[in-house]
Amino acid sequence: MERFTGKVALITGAASGIGRAVTLRLTSEGGQVLAHDLNAAGVEETAKLAADAGGAVEVRAGDVSDPEECQAAVEACVSAYGRLDVLGNVAGIARGEHMADVSVAGYRQMMGVNVDGPFFLAQAALPHLLESGGTIVNIASNAGLMGQAYTVVYCMTKGAVVQLTRALAMELMKTPVRVNAIAPAGTNTNLTATWTMPSDIDWDLMGRYSGMRGMNSADEVANVFAFLASDEASSIHGAIISADRGVTAG
Repeated sequence: MERFTGKVALITGAASGIGRAVTLRLTSEGGQVLAHDLNAAGVEETAKLAADAGGAVEVRAGDVSDPEECQAAVEACVSAYGRLDVLGNVAGIARGEHMADVSVAGYRQMMGVNVDGPFFLAQAALPHLLESGGTIVNIASNAGLMGQAYTVVYCMTKGAVVQLTRALAMELMKTPVRVNAIAPAGTNTNLTATWTMPSDIDWDLMGRYSGMRGMNSADEVANVFAFLASDEASSIHGAIISADRGVTAG
């Protein structure tokens, strides 16, 4: 398929996991991508993987919790490619912790990456997306749709991503821009591989979040992303697509 020939995407969190998988999927379908991540070495590796497969990727290292970096990243993408068609807000962080143990610094960091980043990137990208009739795809989480013990701040941030998606979709209802989100459950990435929980948690409270069908692969989430970002999803706007193997089904 060549669904993204002639289209340009800015993908955050592109050094690994879902962001890397999305970058490689879009370039494999003809898209040009500015791959963004705080991890400079990781995002360079993503670009190499894309180039080895014949794809076109520019890279930028930066912190999406900084509104000035969000603006600069969008400007760099448009400067490199002349346009912007797809914004993929993929970058995110997570921790398991008792609410009583959450530090102010830890709280601010998670809010900055998971909430400020998507907001200020969308704000910066919007004039270009209005010009191209483009689309925004946010990565939310099943944690934004249900309460989960020991991840209070993470749930708050992903709930904010869900409402950012819905509210911005309403604001843009009379424009050609589409805004949607994917809400995965556990996905086999570096984030989940390094996930830790306090040693004294009550595991009875955690069982229903693990699901019965195992974890997603990053490529499976990238499949959903590519569909939502493509013209095939032209009727989908303001949707939260659960890619969670049934975790939130009941």
